[in-house]
Amino acid sequence: MLHEIDPEQHGPLGPEMASAVSTCVHCGFCLAACPTYKVLGQEADSPRGRIVLMKEVLEGKLPLDSALPHLDPCLGCLACEPACPSGVSYRDLISPFRSNAESRRRRGLGERFKRLLTRMTLPYPWRFRLAAQTGRFVKPLARYLPNTLRVMIGLLPDQLPTQQKWDAIYPPVGTRRGRVALLTGCAQSVLEPDINTATIEVLTRNGVEVIVPQKQGCCGALSWHVGDLGRARGFAKNNLVAFPDDVDAFVTNAAGCGSGMHEYPQILKGTAEESAAKQFADKVCDVSVYLAKLGELVPVPDRGRPLRVAYHDACHLANAQGVRAQPRSLLRAIPGVELCEIADGHLCCGSAGTYNIDQPEIAETLGREKTDNIVNTEADVVATGNIGCMTQLKTHLEQRQSSIDVRHTMQVLRDAYCGVDA
Repeated sequence: MLHEIDPEQHGPLGPEMASAVSTCVHCGFCLAACPTYKVLGQEADSPRGRIVLMKEVLEGKLPLDSALPHLDPCLGCLACEPACPSGVSYRDLISPFRSNAESRRRRGLGERFKRLLTRMTLPYPWRFRLAAQTGRFVKPLARYLPNTLRVMIGLLPDQLPTQQKWDAIYPPVGTRRGRVALLTGCAQSVLEPDINTATIEVLTRNGVEVIVPQKQGCCGALSWHVGDLGRARGFAKNNLVAFPDDVDAFVTNAAGCGSGMHEYPQILKGTAEESAAKQFADKVCDVSVYLAKLGELVPVPDRGRPLRVAYHDACHLANAQGVRAQPRSLLRAIPGVELCEIADGHLCCGSAGTYNIDQPEIAETLGREKTDNIVNTEADVVATGNIGCMTQLKTHLEQRQSSIDVRHTMQVLRDAYCGVDA
């Protein structure tokens, strides 16, 4: 029976896991929304199938090793949540379950090395940049390397952008209408630092003072979503201290980071910082949401140039944060923009944090299908709100030799303000 799970046996996150399990009525509405079920076609690889597996493990009726082959391929994209008529909070189950199970699972040497490498590089921009630069030099030899390293190196761009640094404070243009603190991100500040620069330019142009906390660090989402609760808590605690209280909002421009920061109360549940985490999460919002709340924005000049833009919903923006309308409204406000919807837009592109590294075959299939649908829009640009999605889409569009450019929503808007051709 569903109520047989004893929440107290599974630590401070136990009650949320038990609630998520007991809410599921196994109706099957989630199946059509689940990208991995679409690819793998097995009940055990659907959200309701995974819920049953997690329930059985939590109740002690199924060995953990029997469930992991079906639980590991879960993207954590949360497409099942808006599709669920019963309101199952899948996010309260999958990441807590992974953190609960991590100490009990057996990993091979290759898996342990891969996790160590990602754990010690991705969350730290200077380390990640050094690793990425090193990886570029061995890229021609990738086919001779172990599969783990070959996949990781294959995702690196041929050329990293010029390194950028940001001042602690950026004053608003004209009358100040707001004051925010910006998360600059870890991988994003290496792979596409211009996203932060564009975000700052758009905000300040619209009268918003931007603070860039100098002691901020990784949001912790990458660690949290792969079950590394201890490290996720460390990152969360650091940001609770690093971000100032005297701002309107903690603004994010990466869907995964924003989602992760909204989950600080869950990550820090049962700790002395739980109350502070709730207050912190209440101030977190995506930059598109903040701009929408700001009201009327500085008009974008009409350059008389048409631009066909396909908008890609990043999963942790659309599903985890419920942000769909605001980025589209910003893009539609640009004169000459024709906004295109992408077929099967609710399906994940296959990026999902470290998923490309952990599940390369499924990620490849989802990335290929997503870019097929993007190419069919005949757009000039595909815009999105997450660095992981951008990396995935760029990789697959380049493989197709497509001329469609991949840009962040803030970059498209900044370029329109400045009269720059896409």
